[in-house]
Amino acid sequence: MGVRVGTREPLRVVAVSAGLSKPSSTRLLADRLAESATSELTSLDVKAEVTVVELRDLAVDIANNLVAGFPSPALRAALEAVTGADALITVTPVFAGSYSGLFKSFFDLVEPDALRGTPVLLAATGGTARHSLVVEHAMRPLFSYLRTLTLPTAVFAATDDWGTGADTYGGGLPARIERAGAELAGVLAGAGAGASGRVAASGRNAGDSVDADVDADAEADEVVPFEQLLADPTRASGAINR
Repeated sequence: MGVRVGTREPLRVVAVSAGLSKPSSTRLLADRLAESATSELTSLDVKAEVTVVELRDLAVDIANNLVAGFPSPALRAALEAVTGADALITVTPVFAGSYSGLFKSFFDLVEPDALRGTPVLLAATGGTARHSLVVEHAMRPLFSYLRTLTLPTAVFAATDDWGTGADTYGGGLPARIERAGAELAGVLAGAGAGASGRVAASGRNAGDSVDADVDADAEADEVVPFEQLLADPTRASGAINR
């Protein structure tokens, strides 16, 4: 679901946490990101409600659904919250150099088009900063497949980021959380642009005609039979230079 346009109802922000322990640094990061985004929205006079989905509590239900194909009431409610959200904050711990199996299994249950156009803030936690690229090489492709609008700033929090070295002025974790929250709030506050905003983000203005692009693509994809290439060398040169 994309961002709702022209409504006075509070925006629905859903944070999905795949942390396994209680307390969890993954859940803590999800809470901090949600707090940052809603604080920024409040400053922009936009109301928002945050719902947190703890995958730890749904682990057995997720496994049963993968096997039997039927969600439990609690899992169905979580899936409906996620697919009905105006924006998502997704946070996973890093396991074996990627997102956790619990995190992936949950999103395997989401229909590919159910999150089309939904803004998603990506975040992950891990033991060291060596795992920080997980958000780029694992999480971003996953949510691109689900046709979401992933925000430019992703947040990774290593164990050391929660210590005294996590200073705002040094570009530490608080600064990254603030920047990511502001990006998410900016997208939600500018939701009045609707679909045209997403089109503009793809490099085309909302009022542009697509006919010229279609014609150019058709010309570029023209297939010249091999015997014609042999008979007319200039045609072959033109095909190569396209």
